[in-house]
Amino acid sequence: MSAYRSSAAGLLRLAADDTLVEVLAERLRSGGHGVAPAEKRAWARSLPVLAQDLVDAGLGQVEVLVEYQLPLTSRRVDAVLAGSDPRTGDDSYLVVELKQWSYATAYEGSDTLVAVEHVRGPRLHPGIQVADYCRYLTDFLGVLGRAPQRLHGAAYLHNAVDRDVVDLLDRPATEQSRIFTGQRRGRWLDHLRSRFTAGPGAEAADRFLASTVRPSRHLLAYAAAELKERSNFTLLDEQHVAYELVMHAVERARTANRKRAVVVAGGPGSGKSVIALSVLGELARQNRSVLHATGSRSFTQTLRRYAGRGSTRLQSMFKYFNSFMDAGANDIEVLICDEAHRVRETSVNRYTTKARRDRARPQLEELVSVARVPVFLLDEHQVVKPGELGNVEVISAFAEKLGLEVDVVSLHDQFRCGGSEAYEQWVLDLLGLDGGDPTVWSGDGRFDVRVVDSPQELEGWLADRQADGGTARMSAGYCWPWSDPRPDGTLVPDVTVGGWARPWNVKSDRSVGEAPGSAYWATDPNGFGQVGCVYTAQGFEYDWSGVIIGPDLVARDGRLVTRREESRDPAFRSRKAVSDEEADRLIRNTYKVLLTRGMRGTVLYATDPETREYLRGLVRVEQPPVVRFARDAG
Repeated sequence: MSAYRSSAAGLLRLAADDTLVEVLAERLRSGGHGVAPAEKRAWARSLPVLAQDLVDAGLGQVEVLVEYQLPLTSRRVDAVLAGSDPRTGDDSYLVVELKQWSYATAYEGSDTLVAVEHVRGPRLHPGIQVADYCRYLTDFLGVLGRAPQRLHGAAYLHNAVDRDVVDLLDRPATEQSRIFTGQRRGRWLDHLRSRFTAGPGAEAADRFLASTVRPSRHLLAYAAAELKERSNFTLLDEQHVAYELVMHAVERARTANRKRAVVVAGGPGSGKSVIALSVLGELARQNRSVLHATGSRSFTQTLRRYAGRGSTRLQSMFKYFNSFMDAGANDIEVLICDEAHRVRETSVNRYTTKARRDRARPQLEELVSVARVPVFLLDEHQVVKPGELGNVEVISAFAEKLGLEVDVVSLHDQFRCGGSEAYEQWVLDLLGLDGGDPTVWSGDGRFDVRVVDSPQELEGWLADRQADGGTARMSAGYCWPWSDPRPDGTLVPDVTVGGWARPWNVKSDRSVGEAPGSAYWATDPNGFGQVGCVYTAQGFEYDWSGVIIGPDLVARDGRLVTRREESRDPAFRSRKAVSDEEADRLIRNTYKVLLTRGMRGTVLYATDPETREYLRGLVRVEQPPVVRFARDAG
């Protein structure tokens, strides 16, 4: 259950017995949620007020869903009231956001942000906050998608008088964003009576909690229009085959009333994400319930920014793999799992409570279970982190074990790296990932590869390409420390080679000075100048790629060998958790990702002299000299 439920009268009795807070805390803990002291204080101060108001309004049998968790998110709503509409007799629901604020003003003249006394930083206007909750519920709950008029919203500032929050009252109210203060308690009670009869609300609450969770037709139509306006994707050959196979599987699953899985495997630049977005757009146009998910924060945040085009409604269709821990079986029709090589053993992380850990399912089971047609798009050579297990064999075997038919399609065409299949194969052979021996790159007329003698030359070559109108980025193996920003807000130049030093990309999603947040390092022009790591580069492409090969991958006796002790990745510290064999594979896969981000060319620099000579022997293309470039490392 995603909430604690009780009648208003029952809630008031718990408050009178001083057991309300502990009952709520225990219910949340048993559901795997932690409870902060501030939450307990908020419950003790606000919920008894709400319960008393309902009882005083003659609505003691209205059902109250406390701390209702929005489907497919970790966000919880203070309360959802459930009962019957006094005019129509239909189910009626009211989302209530409870605020203890006594004094609040517009934040620097904004009509969307507010400054709250004794609270640091701006807060969202409570009317907008509750309206967002209503819109999300309407978009994702089947019981509301068919009758959105049954849901209303209100923010209740029960400690405030009008004059102390007058700025908040200036914003025009809607049926989903009304605001009431303690001074307006009479109007609040009248509003409650206008929404509910005095009869019991238990059955309406049952229907609300048992509702299907899927994108509504309205949201799908909106997403379809947005994606169609954004771009007209052209799918070629096997891309089109994969697209049609997914659409065929969806149709067969519907007509045969049977689950089916699709696995699409291909290298970098083979078009997996283009297929994913094309399928998403087409299924949305057909009003099929569909969501997109990845295991990458950077990739998902970028999709939300660019494919979502600033729309919170469209952004809500882009989820993470760990969003489905509490989802029901076949809640949605199609789940598109992009970058599925990043599927992990479970969805738990260091913030997951013990109760949720104890009942956690394999992440693959969650992803397969939630959709009638789960679609996995992956590149087996991009598994770069311990615990990632997404490959064709594992996913197919897991789906078949659960009784699903599985369709597998392989993408061989190359649309990144200048369309050069030869370069991708050269990288695989160089890193020993495909059973072949390293070969000499003599050029194929499609892709520019070169080796330089210093990081200054690498940066200079990229700067020249960017000055000519291209996009360029530097990336490196995780062989240097990664510091937090300095107190003055500047980045620490941790990646040092001799007298050259540059910072890693920003750790968090928030910008630091001119440097963009980590999710946007690959797409924001200001990402040039920081060194990207594999986790921020994976899933993205740019015209020109500079790769610094650190001391974790060196040439010895005519071949590349890995040295895990040179890696600064915390995941590699324990040999018990990560074997030498697994560390070797992950380091090689890391450089496979970094070496295949460029669309037009890659420039290589190795910190180890023997490795530079080794690479020079394998890259034999007549090239003009590199223009040297230097700037202050400060």
